[in-house]
Amino acid sequence: MQARASVADFAVHGGRLALARAAFPGRDDWIDLSTGISPWAYPAAIDPLALARLPEPAALAALESAAATVFGSDAADTVAVPGSDIALRLLGQVIAAKAPAVVGPGYSGHVAMWPGARVIAAIDADAHDALVLARPNNPDGAIASRDALAVAAQAMEAKAGWLIIDEAFADAGGAPSLATTGWPATIVLRSFGKFFGLAGLRLGFVVAPPAVAAPLRRLLGDWPLSGPAIAIGTAAYRDHGWQAAQRVRLSHAAAGLAAAIAAAGLAQCGGTSCFALVDTDDSAALFRHLAGQAILTRPFADQPRRLRIGLPADADQLARLAHALRSRSLS
Repeated sequence: MQARASVADFAVHGGRLALARAAFPGRDDWIDLSTGISPWAYPAAIDPLALARLPEPAALAALESAAATVFGSDAADTVAVPGSDIALRLLGQVIAAKAPAVVGPGYSGHVAMWPGARVIAAIDADAHDALVLARPNNPDGAIASRDALAVAAQAMEAKAGWLIIDEAFADAGGAPSLATTGWPATIVLRSFGKFFGLAGLRLGFVVAPPAVAAPLRRLLGDWPLSGPAIAIGTAAYRDHGWQAAQRVRLSHAAAGLAAAIAAAGLAQCGGTSCFALVDTDDSAALFRHLAGQAILTRPFADQPRRLRIGLPADADQLARLAHALRSRSLS
């Protein structure tokens, strides 16, 4: 079957299911494994009043307090934002960096913060006045050294620069959050939708000292979030039992995914509890093979050997993926 779009069209970001249906027609039973979003969502309930009324400042403050309790941060330094992606772009306006750098390869939104930001392969605070990285990293799941980051934070303070750490996948475990450290010149971003399986709610947080938090709040205005986002986020962050169960679900699913990858003779070269990264001679061919069986994954334009695979939602999806991976040599 001839694809109607190139693999590069899917290397922008995950979740392009409508494009996949058009590019690989013939099946309606698609499995979207192109993102790192949990396939199990927090059981959200929307109060009609949350839609009918403007959000109250006290409700927003309660959300930030509940989130700060989970992060281990100070509620006054925890700013709720309509998704961590837009927070990155706003921080690019708040911080007037002259020599910013992004530790890569990583999330494409980091580069969008400052046009012309340099992409570097390792933590280097000496030559830059803003340094951005993800911890755990996306897509390889690498966890940057806490000690190295502590040194970078001190270096940034000395030159009035900023260390920005994107903890989008930290809720699933892997390493303690750095939002608890109180390091100088350090900003930590958190994502809600990935771990809680509600990416469409568009909710995230920036943990930052007043020099950044205050201008960020001014940019966001009086109603930065919808009423439903505030209500659902507050309930979810207060539900510590659900969060603990979610981490167990994600861990078990990640183990099942790793076993399916290994059984197919493929090499897993990284990942988190929310996704796996596969290394193969021709990731584009594997992407097309899986798409031909209505399974959407995530290729990378700058990493032609790698393909990211998200978590199947149940045993049937896992079995379908496992069969498709094993049959790749027959296609």
